[in-house]
Amino acid sequence: MTPRGAGEPPDAHPHKETAVTATPDAKPRGTRLPRMARRRQLLSAAQEVFVENGYHAAAMDDIAERAGVSKPVLYQHFPGKLELYLALLDLHVDDMVSRCRQALASTTDNKQRVQAAIGAFFDFVSSQGEAFRLVFESDLRNAAPVRERMERSLRESAEAISQVIQEDTGCSSDEAHLLGVGLVGMAEVSARYWLSSQGSIPKEAATQLMARLAWRGISGFPRTG
Repeated sequence: MTPRGAGEPPDAHPHKETAVTATPDAKPRGTRLPRMARRRQLLSAAQEVFVENGYHAAAMDDIAERAGVSKPVLYQHFPGKLELYLALLDLHVDDMVSRCRQALASTTDNKQRVQAAIGAFFDFVSSQGEAFRLVFESDLRNAAPVRERMERSLRESAEAISQVIQEDTGCSSDEAHLLGVGLVGMAEVSARYWLSSQGSIPKEAATQLMARLAWRGISGFPRTG
């Protein structure tokens, strides 16, 4: 068995991974990169292949070739295709949840919070291109570890929203959670539809339109205190 990390120098300053953006950054075979830089490169190449072909049709050979590395190098970082896919999915799920939380923390005005939260979903699908399908439309969604991650994206976003709703209204925790789930569901579906229609409505206008719809309902719950 090849020792983990063999042939890959460690990072001098390891840090948390961030969502990858697919770019044509494959290096010639034999180029030595710090471990985390290599990992990001492999994830970028994998994202391109998964988006183009779907999980089932994607091959580790194709990913290694896209990254410009040998298969042994790819397997040093990821023991199999599923582990590679899950690592990529984790990055995008964390990115989506982080966007939602940052949106909620960006203002104390609840009307603006609603727009910012919905805008987080529109920003996510537009910034990731077709890669957003890895989170919302995976062809592996029936597999338990993939389904759990897809559900986590929506669950944690809904929990963040429901916490704000409960703090500012007289709603029970169950009511606030249901409202959070509803808002997230509306934001996700409308953002996906907007992207599939090739942005026939400008993103800012689409965000404002959906935010007005959501605010007309949520604003009916009086603030406490």
